[in-house]
Amino acid sequence: MTTEDTHPSDVTEGSVDRLLGNLAKVENLVQRLTRAMVGRRLHDPRVELPDPALFQRAALAYWSHAVREPVDFLRKQAEFWGTTALNIVDTSAHALTLQGFAHDGSDRRFANPAWDANPYLHLILQQYRINARALEMAVADADDLDTRERQRLAYFAEQIVNLSAPNNFLPTNPDALEKALETDGESLVQGLENLVHDLEASDGDLLVRLADESAFEVGGNIATTPGAVVYRNRMMELIQYAPSTDKVRETPVVLFPPWINKFYILDLKEKNSLIKWITDQGYTLFVVSWVNPDDGYADTGLEDYIEDGYLTAIREAKAICNVDQVNAVGYCIAGTTLSLTLSLMKKRGDSSVRSATFFTTLTDFSDQGEFTPFLQDDFIDGIEGEVAKTGILDGRIMARTFSFLRSKDLVYGPAIRSYMLGETPPAFDLLFWNGDGTNLPGKMAVQYLRGICQGNRFSEGTFELFGETLSVADVDVPLMAITCETDHIAAWKDSYRGIQKMGARSKTFVVSESGHIAGIVNPPSKKKYGHYTNADWAGDAEAWRAGAEYTEGSWWPRWDTWLRKRSGKLVAARAPGDADHPTLCAAPGTYVTA
Repeated sequence: MTTEDTHPSDVTEGSVDRLLGNLAKVENLVQRLTRAMVGRRLHDPRVELPDPALFQRAALAYWSHAVREPVDFLRKQAEFWGTTALNIVDTSAHALTLQGFAHDGSDRRFANPAWDANPYLHLILQQYRINARALEMAVADADDLDTRERQRLAYFAEQIVNLSAPNNFLPTNPDALEKALETDGESLVQGLENLVHDLEASDGDLLVRLADESAFEVGGNIATTPGAVVYRNRMMELIQYAPSTDKVRETPVVLFPPWINKFYILDLKEKNSLIKWITDQGYTLFVVSWVNPDDGYADTGLEDYIEDGYLTAIREAKAICNVDQVNAVGYCIAGTTLSLTLSLMKKRGDSSVRSATFFTTLTDFSDQGEFTPFLQDDFIDGIEGEVAKTGILDGRIMARTFSFLRSKDLVYGPAIRSYMLGETPPAFDLLFWNGDGTNLPGKMAVQYLRGICQGNRFSEGTFELFGETLSVADVDVPLMAITCETDHIAAWKDSYRGIQKMGARSKTFVVSESGHIAGIVNPPSKKKYGHYTNADWAGDAEAWRAGAEYTEGSWWPRWDTWLRKRSGKLVAARAPGDADHPTLCAAPGTYVTA
């Protein structure tokens, strides 16, 4: 059929048929949605929301300010209502003259021209901004609260602002409305399908899928560096990676990744795999792959991670390589626990660790940073209640917490694209890994949150484990700490304080550009992010940064130079395992897929 043969009635009838077909799909999707919501397992409500008393205290503080400063209070009220009235008048004037509004490109959420051309949408957007500013000022005026309460209140106020953005709602999202018209409703049906899929996958919890899961296979197209599991127990699989050089350094490297996510963030693809790069530099590398605990691990604590994880992995690596020492690496919470392990080893007179490297590691929690809203008694009480019922801290609770630290990018933006625009999530390996979370054993979660984070007892030298009192000052092996400039999980200044308290005479501190993941997974070949160094530890973090020297490119080669000096002579390359450690399966193992 040519263009000339097409009649408007044909297009209309076809559009109506497609629209009716899409509507017919909705009934089945609604039934699935209902089943998913009905089957939702309810968490302890205290892990969902803060204690209402926080908002009651905030309201009292706000009105107390109004009583003490009535002129300031009335001025701000007048400003709010005056700005609102001007918004209505200005919008009405533009509507009458059919003139558009000047474009404000400061917020990419509102890039669609309709926000400037449509008076109704413009009015709503401007009022949203006016309301957000008013809420921000109200929080600032609640000055009777202590520092932590104000920080928490500011965080939850920001969440209210992000939630109430007009683009989060279908009737006021021009992108979604335009696409619905273009696709005869197909985009909305697909969005509902995406929503139902996410609810079903999370047992009724709404966790927005960030990546196309069908695009990746662990051990297939990610986590493919050759190696083998050479040891397994209830806590971990120990992977020894195959050498890629004829000679290797005598002292092996044992790397402990965090157990909040899977280890393969360090082995996504060959071009950005830290695991592959380490073997290419001529090191024998062991990596721990932690078990994903179920309710049978309810009584598993930090002592089990240390005894059956750290100490066992170090012991087995030493035996396989026939050496007396290893170089240990800990990432995030695994770096914190490596510090605990090193303190314990000093108490026991165990010198099996020749050097330690810490990636984005916190040991001093005197400033809780962006996690302050979640490290107070109301939330921790909720977590204790949750693990008392289930035995574990569900990984979905942790995932939601981390996501809401960056809610515009990790919650609302992906939700709009998936549920309103009907888009398939991108095939992005990093986001796939981000969604592959794990559970935490109940006992371990409470020990860590109460003793390490809330009590800050390890930093203060009063943390008790294995009948010993452990202290960060006991960490006295040569060390290098890698932190990240924009890390919102383990802020580099907080890491600096903890490293500064360690007892090692030889310390190297690095601040990499970028964040918690990109600053660590920063291969030299990309020539993307540089780093800062400074050997002067005399001052605080600000003084260190002021005197730091910037180096272009990845910190990986600097670490290699540092590690070589602590890794002994060259020996013949070692194949995975030995007579006493037969290979159990190929890398990446079995625990990583559970």
